Amino acid sequence: MTTHKIAIVQEPPVLLKRAETIDKVVTHVGRAAGEGAELVIFPETYVPGYPAWIWEMVPGGDDDYKLGHDIFATLLDQAVTMTGGELDPVREAAAEAGVYVVLGVHERDEQFSRTTLYNTLVTIGPDGEILNRHRKLVPTNPERMVWGQGDAAGLNVIETPFGRLGGLICWENYMPLARFSLYAQGVQVYVASTWDEGDVWISSMRHIAKEGRCWVIGAGCSMQAKDIPDDFPDRDRLFPDPEAWINNGDSVVVSPTGRIVAGPLHAEHGVLIAEIDTNAVDSARFTLDTAGHYGRPDIFNLTVDKTPRRPVTFVDTTEE
Repeated sequence: MTTHKIAIVQEPPVLLKRAETIDKVVTHVGRAAGEGAELVIFPETYVPGYPAWIWEMVPGGDDDYKLGHDIFATLLDQAVTMTGGELDPVREAAAEAGVYVVLGVHERDEQFSRTTLYNTLVTIGPDGEILNRHRKLVPTNPERMVWGQGDAAGLNVIETPFGRLGGLICWENYMPLARFSLYAQGVQVYVASTWDEGDVWISSMRHIAKEGRCWVIGAGCSMQAKDIPDDFPDRDRLFPDPEAWINNGDSVVVSPTGRIVAGPLHAEHGVLIAEIDTNAVDSARFTLDTAGHYGRPDIFNLTVDKTPRRPVTFVDTTEE
């Protein structure tokens, strides 16, 4: 048996402040590596923080309408790009520590409109290179006021020393075909970076582990109202009780048999460290391999279009 340590960072970001949040990422990468972790995982849109305010606002309300616009402008300014250098400190930290990092970010479109945001999961290798960028396929409910729809170009599984690594974001994990696209690539370490929490979410993590016969790493974000910076717009109205838990976190590590081996880390900040053994994936698939001997490719077929998002093409049909 060969085990590998992984770490889930369940700490609040510095909401709407990219540089300060990235400083926290760099610190935690170094600390987790110091404890022997080979993989360090952060929650959904950790940089510069999940837009929890959208669940507190009244759609169409005059005050909230203007406030939402103002906050979005700040969020757009504090988002990251893949080529602009904002993630360089994280890449350098990963390279210095020799670890893999999976990090949720708000990604600003730098190719087309330049003002659309995506909920993106970035995987960085131990040499500091960005190995994968996955954009959330379907933003959930009011999240659609914040992010555009992603594509399948990032539905990839990466070979690592601790197993084949892949992941989905929050409620993408409730999309059976998205899950299967990872199973079909032989995923062994399945990251579910999320804002969701609670008993049903934890049950889902156990189901996915049992279904996919893979290690499932549910990376949640714990946050209290008092963790939100004092200068956040209208903070006291949107989050009036400083002690209230906006999100309990519930980070968890589940084995390929569906057994919880670490966590859930509930209503507290911290780093959850666990040991995983990818040989357990192979033995678990003896009885169930959904993309192999338990599949029926003669009956079922899944086609995934991994073409990156296309630019808008304007065709002038005006007759001369």
